[in-house]
Amino acid sequence: MAQNTVEKTPVTLLGLGAMGAALARTWLAAGHPLTVWNRTPVRAEALAAAGARVADSAAAAVAANTLVVVCLLDDASVDEVLAGADLADRDLVNLTTSTPAQARARAEWARERGARYLDGGIMAVPPMVGVPEAGGYVFYSGSRELLERHRRTLGVPVGVTYVGEDAGFAALHDVALLSAMYGMFAGAAHAFALIRKEDIDPAALAPLLADWLVAMAPAVHRTAGQLRSGDYTQGVVSNLAMQVAGTPTFLRTAEQQGVTPELLHPYFQLMRRRLAEGGGEEDLTGVIDLLVR
Repeated sequence: MAQNTVEKTPVTLLGLGAMGAALARTWLAAGHPLTVWNRTPVRAEALAAAGARVADSAAAAVAANTLVVVCLLDDASVDEVLAGADLADRDLVNLTTSTPAQARARAEWARERGARYLDGGIMAVPPMVGVPEAGGYVFYSGSRELLERHRRTLGVPVGVTYVGEDAGFAALHDVALLSAMYGMFAGAAHAFALIRKEDIDPAALAPLLADWLVAMAPAVHRTAGQLRSGDYTQGVVSNLAMQVAGTPTFLRTAEQQGVTPELLHPYFQLMRRRLAEGGGEEDLTGVIDLLVR
């Protein structure tokens, strides 16, 4: 057992919130020597009992190992925590949620301090960490060479998906997918609101709603193909003119059910704008161009 532990890449982890603690437990279980630091030391006690070395400062934790993983609250926290650390010749992997611009600036910040840099966007919640069948993964962007060097170690908690040399791409993919998720949640919220006052069990609607969303999901491939080709009429099933003509029914139904249409209005307005510009024969893809400034 000791021999296997020695062979595993040592990891320093800064930040032991719910996600950081889950990452830490998984690396420890896999036999990786782990040094941890957290602003609130009590959060490290259980990990110390499991074999982690607890550093008394972030700088000491960084000094302990070449591979340094950061999982903090926000980009400002990274500045604060690493202010006194010597990052020269360190492999810095930043899993802190940030914007693409912040990630690019952080990559330059790391290079100026002599560190190699990878940015990451975590597509998982803590219960998915260490559970391969749960399907969680991290988007990584920045140095491909650095990712390949540590792919096996970084892939222990969750899967690894590389999205490009541009350090901002991981954050961009992260926010893009989560934005779509919130749009889906908004639609589901409206659907449940419509039946809220009726003698309809939400638990009976839920599987119908889930199956319908799954059936509609492949439409994103058609949208991607239309964006790539520039032909928004390619493979259209229900054109924009037909769909706009149907929107009053959705709005009247909401009114009759005593439900505010505020989750539907913005999208319907964009659909009408695109129709007014002559996109009646298109798919809904043209709405995307209206969103881009």
